[in-house]
Amino acid sequence: MRDEIKIHLEQGIIPFWKTLRDNIYGGYYGFMDFDRNVDKEAVKGCILNSRITWFFSSAYELLGDESLLEEARHGYQFLKEHCLDQENGGVFWSVGYDGTPEDTTKHTYNQAFAIYALSAYYKASGEEESIRLAEEIYRIIEDRCMDEEGYLEAFDRTFRPVENDKLSENGVIADKTMNTLLHVLEAYTEFYQVTRKEEVKRRLMWILDVIAEKVYNPTLHRQEVFFDSHYRSILDLYSYGHDIEAAWLIDRSLDVIGEEKYREKIEPITKDLTRQVYETAYDGHSLSNECEKGVVDDDRVWWVQAEAIVGFLNGYQKSPDRKEYLKAAEHIWQFIKTYVIDKRSGSEWYWLVDKEGKPYEDQPIVEPWKCPYHNGRMCIEVIRRTIDAA
Repeated sequence: MRDEIKIHLEQGIIPFWKTLRDNIYGGYYGFMDFDRNVDKEAVKGCILNSRITWFFSSAYELLGDESLLEEARHGYQFLKEHCLDQENGGVFWSVGYDGTPEDTTKHTYNQAFAIYALSAYYKASGEEESIRLAEEIYRIIEDRCMDEEGYLEAFDRTFRPVENDKLSENGVIADKTMNTLLHVLEAYTEFYQVTRKEEVKRRLMWILDVIAEKVYNPTLHRQEVFFDSHYRSILDLYSYGHDIEAAWLIDRSLDVIGEEKYREKIEPITKDLTRQVYETAYDGHSLSNECEKGVVDDDRVWWVQAEAIVGFLNGYQKSPDRKEYLKAAEHIWQFIKTYVIDKRSGSEWYWLVDKEGKPYEDQPIVEPWKCPYHNGRMCIEVIRRTIDAA
């Protein structure tokens, strides 16, 4: 599996995303439809460009190919010059194809991904400016995006709170979300790994406490997803992809901070999430999407399959007696190879296929949420973890 995934990373994902580079206006093109037509004047999501910058930085760290560092530098320049609000601080939601502000919403989730990208770029390049910018955004999140209970979600350009329509789904508008909290944890873990600031470590431990005490539901063996302002769940929803992604991201944070008392507190949660997803969402070859109010959505979403591979591989590495997790990772890779990777020239992964593997032709190949963050990261994690294990 590792050898196949490495080939796919080097010969599939990396070359595809290099072709999306915009050498005129900067960054990466924001949209490719199902028929592989690139809209060079589509809006460029700042999350998209942060994630691409993170991906090329991390791929360079793994593979040492200088062309990857050049791609990361290209993404960093666009992020710095166009996605950052020079007047009010923070990162816009999106910019136009030419880099002018489009949607000036400041979302905590988006700020987190900028920190994630800037920290990874600093690790790859040693560029001091990038980690200084990451620290500025970290300070914005801590000073302007919180209340006494946790992280708020959406703000206008000057950081006045607005409705959280961007990370609310399934018919609810949430004051707080598991998704934002998880990715703040992820970003701060990367930031702490390169800075070793004690303040960031303390904040990571605080986030882990919130996950354990307010987000994780031990009775239903899941994370709650959408909350009111006091972390009361407002929807009966199992998000299988987020649960299996959280299991390994939280374990990684535990490894980075190195606090045994937190490992003892939190590892039983990540093991429970992994077990629950395996028993309820995995059908022997792939993972269902979610279950809302008892109704299962059994479509196969590209990113859910990618995260499931890493999550089950992580579960096996944490508990080597659970060999079924390793088999699950291998079987999901077979499903991805057969059905999710688009074999057409000039394409990448389908966004969505049904349970039998038939793609939905109304879903694009690239858009503001569809980038090499999940599938590229899966490749990087599998290669790293299996090399370390060997």
